[in-house]
Amino acid sequence: MADEGIIKDVLRSIQQDWQFMTEEECVPVQVALQLMDSSSLGRAHQYDAFQETYKQLQKALKAIVNEHHQGFNSSIGTFHKIQASIQSSQARVRNLKDSLTEAKGNLGSTKPELKSLATSSQNYDEMLQTLSQIEQLELIPEKLESRISEKKFLSAVDVLQEGLRMIRRSDMQDIAALSERRVYLSNQETSLTDIMIEELHSHLYLKSPYCHDRWKAYMQNGAKGTSADSNEAPLATTGERQIHRFLETLDVSTPMIEQATENPEADSFSYVQLLVEALNKLGQLDLAVDSIEQRLPVELFRVVDKTNDEVDQRYPSTMRGFSTSHDGSFAGHSRESGRTKIISDLLWTLYAKFEAIAEGHRVLHEVIAGIVKREGLHNAESLTGGFKELWKLYQSEMRSLLHDYLSTAGDVARSRHTQNGHQGKLSQGGQRDRSKKVFKLSNIDTGSIEIATEQEDLEMILKASVPGLVSNSHRKVGLMNNDANTHHDGSATGHKLLVEPSVFNMGLLLPPSLSFIQRLKAIVPPESDIVMSTLTSFLDDFLVNVFHPQLDETLTELCAQTFIELDAFQKDPHWAQVARKPIFKGTSAFFNLVETFCQMLGTIPHDQAFSQLIITQMGLYQEKCFGWYKASVTRAQMHTEHGMQAKIAAAYAEQGELHDVTQQLSVADGQEVEDLAAREIDILLTDARERPFQVSDLILDRKTVASLCLLYSSMKWLSSKISHLRHITANPIDSSRRSGRSREEKRWTMLGPEREAEHQGAILLPMTEESVIAFDGVITAYEDLAATVLRTLHIELRCRVIYYLTRTLQSSYILEHPVADPEPNILTLNANLVGFDEDIKSHLRETEYRYILTPLSPLLTTLLLRHASLIPGMNRHGAALMRLNILVLQQNLKNLDADVSLQRAARYFSLFDQGAEGILRSVRERSGQTGGNGEEEGGGSLEFSYDELKVLVELGFSEGLASDRREVVVSAKRECGEWVLRLSEELWQS
Repeated sequence: MADEGIIKDVLRSIQQDWQFMTEEECVPVQVALQLMDSSSLGRAHQYDAFQETYKQLQKALKAIVNEHHQGFNSSIGTFHKIQASIQSSQARVRNLKDSLTEAKGNLGSTKPELKSLATSSQNYDEMLQTLSQIEQLELIPEKLESRISEKKFLSAVDVLQEGLRMIRRSDMQDIAALSERRVYLSNQETSLTDIMIEELHSHLYLKSPYCHDRWKAYMQNGAKGTSADSNEAPLATTGERQIHRFLETLDVSTPMIEQATENPEADSFSYVQLLVEALNKLGQLDLAVDSIEQRLPVELFRVVDKTNDEVDQRYPSTMRGFSTSHDGSFAGHSRESGRTKIISDLLWTLYAKFEAIAEGHRVLHEVIAGIVKREGLHNAESLTGGFKELWKLYQSEMRSLLHDYLSTAGDVARSRHTQNGHQGKLSQGGQRDRSKKVFKLSNIDTGSIEIATEQEDLEMILKASVPGLVSNSHRKVGLMNNDANTHHDGSATGHKLLVEPSVFNMGLLLPPSLSFIQRLKAIVPPESDIVMSTLTSFLDDFLVNVFHPQLDETLTELCAQTFIELDAFQKDPHWAQVARKPIFKGTSAFFNLVETFCQMLGTIPHDQAFSQLIITQMGLYQEKCFGWYKASVTRAQMHTEHGMQAKIAAAYAEQGELHDVTQQLSVADGQEVEDLAAREIDILLTDARERPFQVSDLILDRKTVASLCLLYSSMKWLSSKISHLRHITANPIDSSRRSGRSREEKRWTMLGPEREAEHQGAILLPMTEESVIAFDGVITAYEDLAATVLRTLHIELRCRVIYYLTRTLQSSYILEHPVADPEPNILTLNANLVGFDEDIKSHLRETEYRYILTPLSPLLTTLLLRHASLIPGMNRHGAALMRLNILVLQQNLKNLDADVSLQRAARYFSLFDQGAEGILRSVRERSGQTGGNGEEEGGGSLEFSYDELKVLVELGFSEGLASDRREVVVSAKRECGEWVLRLSEELWQS
């Protein structure tokens, strides 16, 4: 007992302190290292306790051995005895087995004749069974063909599987006579699978005549006297009731039992269930599902293509064109009933078929799901995921159709070229292209009852004659190949375009698409992976992510055409139909595009992102016009002295003090006009004296002047027209600024085009309070550009006058003989003024015309008097020529402005004939008329200033100063100085 106490104490100590060493994961070496580790992580401090525990354990073991050593010794002997007993038993069993084998051999060899008789009897029995099975196999083809012809595929599968089980038995494998039958049954398994899959596709995709009641064709509701837009959509109402009734009574918990008396195809949905059950029974359900998934894109493509052909045959080509403007340019979306009927017929009919096809796939999904649940199949997800693929393809087809009929302007032009080419080929004579077939079997209406009846009779004869030869999968290969190349013109998807594509077709394309998606919600299986909210969000995403960029691209291309056309900045030959004054052809086309775009926006739900597109293009058009303006007023080479690239008038019109003065002058009246005109003259003459004008500074090309007038009229007309489109809407939706949609927010595709009652029928551009700021900015930019052009023309006229008169004054007027003709520069100036007047008068209104032309008299008079010092020399003949120049210039200007008068300048140069003494006499006479009280005014009451009279006195002696004789020059200088001094004294005294 003392030993037991020691052992318990040792075990208790181990459990408390060294329990971890009793576990399998314990590594002795690791523990030893820890016992040697004196760090804080080691166990060196437990080493003594470990040694003590070890000693106690050794002591306890020794005590156990000492107490029980006798028992140990006796158990070893007992173990050896048991082992010896087992070995002897094994030896006896081996001997017994050898004896039994020997006895069996002796019994079998005692009577050989009995063995041969038994073998023969067994062989005969097997032969009789084989013959009976062969007779049954001979009857299988007839039974199988009968079941297939009657469309009783469940019993056909039973017959085929029974035959395959018999012929695949091991005892049948060695019969060479059954090789052909074996091949036949194997082929029939494949053929039957193909036939059932083809029958399934026939009912899924409405190829069978028995499926015609599952959808209704499009019908124009003309009998009720409604408009062309009020159509009866071909809703599959009968099919909807049928599918609901079928799904309510569907029971897939037990295998389907085939009805012997009924026509299986009479109920299309029940027939689909029958085919799926038969394929499952044949073990080919997964193959059928794979085939459906693989052929789904092709089958849907054919449905679309067939519907396309049907609609194409119902409408003549004359109903499909765009309306164009008088000059052949795009004039907008045609709302004629022909185009509306074609697009509505196509989409409503196609979506009705899509709905019926979706119903068939819903039945297919429910039946397969029931079979999977009933039989516990493991690949449930792969078998029941077909409806999601169908929805993806529906999205793809809808995107393709919407994209095809919403193509860019480049595609429109390409489509027109293609159609014109086809019409040209039809009108031309000559031999036809023999590589193209005139007649194709694919053109046959396979849906008619007569064709279906004849086809069934023919197949019955072929199947009865050569079983297995005909199958639906092989029968339609030729038609498929022909159909594949039938229509591929005009669209990226290969479908023939029935009308010319345009983004402005969206108003016709959107309602059928929305209606179809709403009806599809009732067909989608509840347990499918399709989220109901994504059905409509798909179209939202298309409109925002696809239609919006495509609309942007198309709008950009169409607007670019108005920019880059060769005659875009030429006069519109039909401007009188839209404006009171001539405008650019490109401006007229651009506004037609803007108006058409706004009209299209009125037919779809509002999205500010769409309105922003046209606002952007409006701003871009202003930039293009401004760029064209800059190109028109830019000199070929930069000014060598001043470094200016623009013409002098354009530089003045854009900025500086003269810009401010001319801007104020355009709105001034009364005395303010005279003050501003005087200030303008002072600025121009000062700059002209500091930086003399060059011919390259002037806009002398009449075409450029006329184009600038057109630019002004175009910008004013466009700003007026576009301002009438301004409309602030209460709908703030802007897809370009929303990263996501809240669930509470109503999707914009569900919103109709909201218009206030008072704006019904009006063409407006809906905008928010924020976007209207940019819109107003564009109109302001148009107005600013027009004002800049008008100021440029205003300043250009004055720069021309300054340039030519300055050159006139710089000529020498010391003449030996009288001259009867004015200076060439005066004649050139007159010709320029007349041409300038003709250009602006024919292109601008009276208000702008008067702003440019008047007042000119102060400028001419001031220039002639202030710049008279530029004249190098003058005598009496020269003074007469100068007066002639002034007279000719005045007479010409009176044709432009009856109020023009240069009499002051003429009187100035008339004083020259009186000489210096006569000039002083006129000053004294003027002073005498004022009573000599003009001192404080500094001579202000005189007609001419001191500087002007001084120049005139100096010109009187200019001939002497120009003499080659020195004494004459000295005398002239002295006399000139004396007379200038006397003039100064006279004016001071007066």
